[in-house]
Amino acid sequence: MSVVRALYSAVTWLGQPLLRRKLRRRAVAEPGYARAVGERFGRYPAPIDSLVPHSSTDPLGRFVWVHAVSLGETRAAAILLAALRERLPGMRLLLTHGTATGRAEGEKLLQPGDVQVWQPWDTPGAVARFLRKFRPAIGILMETEVWPNLVAGCRQRGVPLVLANARLSEKSLRQARRLSALARPAYAGLAAAWAQTEDDAVRLRALGADVRGVFGNLKFDVVPDAAQLAQGRAWRGLSLRPVAMFASSREGEEAMWLEEFLKQKQAPGQAGQALAAIHSGAGDVQWLIVPRHPQRFDEVHQMLLRAGLTVSRRSTWAAGPDAADVWLGDSLGEMALYYGLADAALLGGSFAPLGGQNLIEAAACGCPVVLGPHTFNFAEAAELACAAGAAQRVGDMAEGITAACALVGDAERRGDAREVALRFAAEHRGAAGATAEAVAELLKI
Repeated sequence: MSVVRALYSAVTWLGQPLLRRKLRRRAVAEPGYARAVGERFGRYPAPIDSLVPHSSTDPLGRFVWVHAVSLGETRAAAILLAALRERLPGMRLLLTHGTATGRAEGEKLLQPGDVQVWQPWDTPGAVARFLRKFRPAIGILMETEVWPNLVAGCRQRGVPLVLANARLSEKSLRQARRLSALARPAYAGLAAAWAQTEDDAVRLRALGADVRGVFGNLKFDVVPDAAQLAQGRAWRGLSLRPVAMFASSREGEEAMWLEEFLKQKQAPGQAGQALAAIHSGAGDVQWLIVPRHPQRFDEVHQMLLRAGLTVSRRSTWAAGPDAADVWLGDSLGEMALYYGLADAALLGGSFAPLGGQNLIEAAACGCPVVLGPHTFNFAEAAELACAAGAAQRVGDMAEGITAACALVGDAERRGDAREVALRFAAEHRGAAGATAEAVAELLKI
C-alpha cells in the first residue's frame, strides 16, 4: 500500500463515527438510511450466509456484482441488467447502493437468489469483509463510482472490476488530477472502462483507465413504462391547458422558477400573457413541478403555498389531477407518467450549476426539453439533443419559462417536437447489448 493510500485509509477509518452520525441524521427524513447500517462496514447478518454461493470455477456459480450508488445509476443498471440476464441466463445478482432512494429502486430488480446490500465504506477492512463474504465473479461500477480501496481490494483478490456507462466531466477530471496520487492508481486498477462518449474516453484515459470501448449511454435503451405513459397522456387529454413540467428540479431551482413565474405573470409578452391568465381558466399554461429528491416534496409544497398558489399533489390524485395553479409530482418511479402528462419540460439541475439531470428518458417518452446553461453531466447527450431538435438551450430561468410556454402554446410545433424527440431516442440505442457482451467476454462465457 502506498503512503498516500495508507493516509487515505486512516482518514476513512477515523471517519466511521462521522458516517454513522450522518446516517442517523439522514434517517430522520429518509428512514431507509437507518436500515442495515452494519452492512456499510462489512458486517452482515447470518441469514445472508445461506444466500452466498460456494466457491466455483464456473463464473455463473458466483455473483455478478453491480454497484449503482443512487437513483439515476440504479435506473441505468436496470437497463443493463435486462441485457445481462438475457446474455447470461441463470446469473445471480449482487446489487449494492449508497443512497436510500437507490436501494429502494433496486429492490424492484431482484430475482430469487439475488442479494442486495449497501456498498462497503472504503476502508481496507470493510472492503475485505465484503469481498470475502460474497466472492463476486466480476464487479460492475455504474458511471462514476471509483473508490481507491475498493479497486485495490478487487485487484488483490483477482476480481475484475469494470466501469460501465462511464462518464467523467472536465470538472471531475480537474478534481481527480489534484488528487492524482489516489485517483490514477484507482482508475488504472480497473480491468476495463466502457465510456459513454469519445470525450469521456479521452478524460478517463488521462487518468490511466483502460478504455476498451465507447458504447454510448445505457439510458438511451430505456423502455418507458407503457401503462404510466398511457395514463399520463390520458390525463393530459383531460387538461384544459397545455402542460409544462419542471422535471427533476434541484434545491434552489424551484425558488428561481417561482420568482420568474410570479414576475412573468405580471409582465407583458407572450409568456407573460399566458401566465397572467392563470386564474382565467383558459388559454394559459398548467405547470407541473417534479422535485428530484423525495425528501424535498413537502418543502417545495410549502414554498408554493407561501407564494399564494394553489397546489395539487400527485399523492392525492385518484381520477386525475385536481384543478390548481401548480401540480406537484410527489411520487417516485413515475417519471414516464409525468413525461406523458407534459407537453414540454424544463430540465432540472441545468438552471443551477449542478450539471443537469438525464434528458434521455424525456426523449424516449416523446417530451421535448428546454435546457439551462449547466449540462456538464450529460454534455454530449445535451448537444446531440439540441442538434436534433429534441431539446433547446436557454441562458437562464426567465428564458426557460418563456421558451417552454411558447412551445406548449403552439400545438403544431409541440407535435413536431414530440416526434423529433422519439426519433432522437431511437437512433442512439444499443449500449446495453454491447456492455453485456463485453462483460461476458471478460468472464470468458
